[in-house]
Amino acid sequence: MTKLGHVAWPPAPIKTERLVLRGSEARDRAAFIELFASPEVGTYIGGARPRDELERTRPEIPGRRPGLFVIELDGSMIGMITLDQRDAERPGHIRPDAGETELGYLILPRAWGRGYAAEACAAALDWFTEALPGEPVVLCTQTANERSMRVAAKLGFTEVERFEEYDAEQWFGVRYPP
Repeated sequence: MTKLGHVAWPPAPIKTERLVLRGSEARDRAAFIELFASPEVGTYIGGARPRDELERTRPEIPGRRPGLFVIELDGSMIGMITLDQRDAERPGHIRPDAGETELGYLILPRAWGRGYAAEACAAALDWFTEALPGEPVVLCTQTANERSMRVAAKLGFTEVERFEEYDAEQWFGVRYPP
């Protein structure tokens, strides 16, 4: 089973040494807009979205759905993590039925370079392993995204394949549960 199915959402907040992973709240709306409007964040995900469009279209509580964790530092959102089923139409799969859970994450540029992505993703992966024992997790990133490639290595993802998608070389890896 790779969907969150029977898992109650959101789970109790997950605390790491420096961070809290939790469900989305209304107070996170401005940070969600900042995240998706950021040219730096958008570099490897198809570009920034127009801020005025985001202001108009984001719900009062953006990101409130199973599989999305807000990453909080000192009471403020600095990013997000997603654990979603990988689209069967996309390249890169480890199962014939394409039913893999894919890890994704975005961090605000002001929080880059401090290890928050690896710390938060490790906590989310630990939670996932406990909630759905035995399930592997996949990750896909552009090979040009050196920061994301380093995070994938720190988290124990191993390369499965590389392919061209979105006019860029993609790295596709898997992390099997311990």
